[in-house]
Amino acid sequence: MTAILARKLGMTQVFAEDGHVERVTVLEAGPCPVTAIRTLERDGYDAVQLAFGPTKEKHLSKAELGHLKKAGAPPMRHVREFRGEAGELSVGETVTVDAFNVGDVVKVSGVSKGKGFQGTIKRHNFKRGPKSHGSHNVRAPGSIGASATPSRVLKGLRGAGHMGHRRVTQKGLTVVDVRPDQNLLLVRGSVPGPRNGVVEVRTDG
Repeated sequence: MTAILARKLGMTQVFAEDGHVERVTVLEAGPCPVTAIRTLERDGYDAVQLAFGPTKEKHLSKAELGHLKKAGAPPMRHVREFRGEAGELSVGETVTVDAFNVGDVVKVSGVSKGKGFQGTIKRHNFKRGPKSHGSHNVRAPGSIGASATPSRVLKGLRGAGHMGHRRVTQKGLTVVDVRPDQNLLLVRGSVPGPRNGVVEVRTDG
């Protein structure tokens, strides 16, 4: 399996060789220096740690700067671990988009767009109430429990609340194009998160 950190730049469309249109998400992937290798013997699990997103030293703590300098990496904003991805990598190496090939099936993880406090119709796809004859429950959720038994609202009931802004993994996406000179990865379909959001890309399988 192959993994890399990327920034979502947005969506566009490209024409394939046979003329059909591919709707793709453009990801600025890497370069990601390897900052640590976790092993089963020492750490209890196998993983590789990658850094991404150049930044100024003043935006990092002394501990973060010391960790990056120990690995020979410049100041980086984001650090993530990918379990079971170490392979032949070692500290000091750099992972780039060259690790991916056109046709690879990948899964992309990120934090979805936050939509704030939403009602049950938008959040859980509830149906609307009647709109005629003086009805007052057009977008109300309706009954949420019996009165006598159990005389309370059961836990876990779907209701209004905070929507979005949670970790989401989109699976089964295909790499349409790889552009190493621009550090770009073009993936068919949409991926979680807003523009300029940081996502994790792994080969799926």
